[in-house]
Amino acid sequence: MRQGGERRCSSGEGGAVTAEIAVALPALVLVFGLFVGATGAGMTQLRLEEAARAGAREVMRGETQQSVEGTVRRLAGADAVVRLGSEAGWTSIEVTAPVRGPALGFLELTLSATASGRSEHG
Repeated sequence: MRQGGERRCSSGEGGAVTAEIAVALPALVLVFGLFVGATGAGMTQLRLEEAARAGAREVMRGETQQSVEGTVRRLAGADAVVRLGSEAGWTSIEVTAPVRGPALGFLELTLSATASGRSEHG
C-alpha cells in the first residue's frame, strides 16, 4: 500500500472490471427497456379507460355516434377502434388500441377498455 491508504490496482483487476461491465450492461439496458415499455403500456391503458368512460357519458346523454367516436379518438389516439353495443336499455362502448413504442412495439400488444350505462333519454 502506498502512503495515505491509496491502493494501486494490478493490471489484471482493470480487465476484470471491464469484463464485468460488458456482461452486466446489456442486462441493465434490457431491464430499462422493459420498464419503459411497461410504463408506456400502463399509460395507454389509462388513456383507453378514460376514453371509454367519456364515450359512454356521451352515449348516455344522447350524442351522435360520430361525436362519440370523435371524442374517443381524441382521448385514446387516432388508431383506436371504437365499438358500440346496445342491449336491454344499456349501451356499452369498447375501445381498443395497440401499444406503441420502441420497447414493446414489436410484440403487437393490443389493450382494451369497456364502459357502459343506461341512456338518460329513455
